[in-house]
Amino acid sequence: MRVLVTGAGGFIGATLLQLLQQVGQVGPQRITRLAAMDRTLPALPDSVERIEGELQDAQVQSRLAQFGADLCFHLAAVPGGAAEADPALSRRVNLDATLDLFNLLAEGRTRGSAAPVVVYASTIAVYGTPLPDPVTPGTPTRPALIYGAHKRACEILLADATRRGVLDGRSLRLPGIVARPRAASGLVSAFMSELLHALAAGESVTLPVGPQATAWWMSAQRCAENLLHAATMDPMLDTQGHMERTWALPVLRLSMQEVVDTLSALFGVDGHALARYAPQEPVEAVFGRYPVLDDRIARRLGLRDDGTAAELVQRALAPYAIQAANPNSSSV
Repeated sequence: MRVLVTGAGGFIGATLLQLLQQVGQVGPQRITRLAAMDRTLPALPDSVERIEGELQDAQVQSRLAQFGADLCFHLAAVPGGAAEADPALSRRVNLDATLDLFNLLAEGRTRGSAAPVVVYASTIAVYGTPLPDPVTPGTPTRPALIYGAHKRACEILLADATRRGVLDGRSLRLPGIVARPRAASGLVSAFMSELLHALAAGESVTLPVGPQATAWWMSAQRCAENLLHAATMDPMLDTQGHMERTWALPVLRLSMQEVVDTLSALFGVDGHALARYAPQEPVEAVFGRYPVLDDRIARRLGLRDDGTAAELVQRALAPYAIQAANPNSSSV
């Protein structure tokens, strides 16, 4: 099986690429060729083929077509805040280049072969604000950001390509994924990762939302595992919505206060003294009022959350070799 990961130099893409190298297969099929594509890529093993450059560049698209992926994990994107600041760039990358990628994957299919599988990293930003309580598989999508609007358009067109039999698409709506590196990411939701880093290091942090603000949380490791599982799951188990080919990932719905409590217990710090709150209404309206998510269908398909808040934190910080003072804490 030839497997392509776009956005492989990014936070989630790098985690997924590492997981694919570790397992060496997708379901029962062995990975015979693995390619990583991004604007810039770190040092990679010789076994991973490098495709470096902009997704919208003709030369990059030619190399992607030549690779002829049987399975593509499409994660390359301009993130939310950056997309909102530059709508034209978002259109070129998040919409136009993505649709070009779908087309070249479909056109590269050999006669009589199965349609290439495309696991598309979409976003909960497609729901917009305010959200009903609960959010269900039938909740209408009303994106409040151009990032969500472009992602929703690609969900629809990937489902249409699946209907026509030229691709086998699976769109996953990703929640807040932690813990991103402590650097500018272009994501307004980066404060969620900063909270984990700061309290684990015993540092103060100021959050743009209040202590009771709720968000949907997932570690990068669990996200990568869900993306890999999505490649082989049976969409027909979703008897009502499988034609839509879109699923919100199961989540842990946690308030900032619950996460602070968990970090305090795990790392032996006074999180209540370290965490400061300076709520910004526009930020809290979008990133701090997530209701209950009805994710029963996604769970039936085999997709999972992190289990507990403590497991979320430990899994999220593991890549940074941050050790909890009390790893057996059952807080929250």
